[in-house]
Amino acid sequence: MADPPREGGGGSPTGSEDGPSQPAAAAGVSGTVAPRGAPGLARLEHGFERALSLSRVVVVVPVIVLVLAAISSFALGTDVFVRSVASFVEESHLTAHNLGFLLLLTDLFLVGATLMIAAFGFYDLFVTRIDAGDQSLRLPGWLRMRDLNDLKARVISMIILVAAVTFVDVVVETKDGGLSTFFLGAAVALVIAALTAFLHFGRTNGG
Repeated sequence: MADPPREGGGGSPTGSEDGPSQPAAAAGVSGTVAPRGAPGLARLEHGFERALSLSRVVVVVPVIVLVLAAISSFALGTDVFVRSVASFVEESHLTAHNLGFLLLLTDLFLVGATLMIAAFGFYDLFVTRIDAGDQSLRLPGWLRMRDLNDLKARVISMIILVAAVTFVDVVVETKDGGLSTFFLGAAVALVIAALTAFLHFGRTNGG
């Protein structure tokens, strides 16, 4: 005759599975639940990162200053031309004075162009791409800045050009020449070589 089932010995499968698993499940949940202060800390971090991202708009200030400086350089070159055009017309033949005058104008306009390129680069890199949403504002390819290496390359190239033009202007205006002009040329050549090397190795290291 079969023995009667013992009390508690023949529990249902559901009860046998649920019984031991409940503490384990509770332990698993309690092990992964984040502390109570974590959501507030996450919101604080998100708010700080958002504020830090929006702080890029501060770059608009130097952009405006660079644009105004470029306009001032262009205006100064125009003013010099207007004031000197009469004497330039009277001495229409090529002289050292006229050549130096043209080089001075070139130098002023190159400085203005350098400042304008720097303004475009700062805005394009830190704020937003100028031609990103409007095709009518399309910029030439050489004026688009993808990273700081592009901005560095364009500005250094313009600085080298300005230094070369300035040196030629000094040579044209100098009457005695001598060692002072030679030393100036050597210094300018050394600066240009250093900037060229810095630009080359900067591109290599930056990829």
